[in-house]
Amino acid sequence: MKPKISIITLGVDDLERATRFYSEGLGLPTHNVEGDNISFFSLEGTWLALYPREELAKNIGLTDSNQVGFSGITLAHNVVSKSDVDAVLDQAVSAGARLIKPALEVFWGGYSGYFQDTEGYYWEVAYNPYQDLT
Repeated sequence: MKPKISIITLGVDDLERATRFYSEGLGLPTHNVEGDNISFFSLEGTWLALYPREELAKNIGLTDSNQVGFSGITLAHNVVSKSDVDAVLDQAVSAGARLIKPALEVFWGGYSGYFQDTEGYYWEVAYNPYQDLT
């Protein structure tokens, strides 16, 4: 696994309000994704994403966004290929992580899976064929 966090995703209760705060209030540069229920901000060295908390929990495979261990934050590590997604997930599990969601083709056109580290934080490992976040 490369020593990099590609995206930090915050699960929010009010996407419009949160987007306005980060874009207009803090002046973070937005990166628009047409038609998606998500906001991206391109930062130096990483990206910040805002996504409805309930949807973020569902994306991980959780049935309840208030489930113990889910803080409403995920970290993403993007890689250059689908096979790299599988390799990093295997590496994490071998190191003691818990596989939460095996890698699969996802609705936005990429390939991703989730693991939970030994302290309970959720990580997405993803291949994005549309943007190089590696």
